[in-house]
Amino acid sequence: MADSRNDKSLPTEVGELWRLVLAYFRQETVEPVRNLGRFVLFGVAGSLVLGVGLLLLLLAALRVLQTDTGSHLRGHLSWIPYLIVMVVAFVVAGASMAGWNKSRAGGKEDDLR
Repeated sequence: MADSRNDKSLPTEVGELWRLVLAYFRQETVEPVRNLGRFVLFGVAGSLVLGVGLLLLLLAALRVLQTDTGSHLRGHLSWIPYLIVMVVAFVVAGASMAGWNKSRAGGKEDDLR
């Protein structure tokens, strides 16, 4: 009885091996990089949109403080709305950094289990 593996010639087996290696390379490198590119693209786009939105909200809050407080925050107290908006911006930035650090720390704990 002849073995079916011996029926193939050496160039045929080399060709099949090359196609197998190339398919494996595409599966393990090209496709994950392509998916990572999409992930990064959507992440950057979302971050930009979120940043612009928060900036516009802070500017709106500043405008509200400047116009709707009457004569209380005018003259020598005109710097107070800027201080309030700056403090709010730092609180938002601090909260986002705390959430980011917490999520990164949680991921490391999950890896250790």
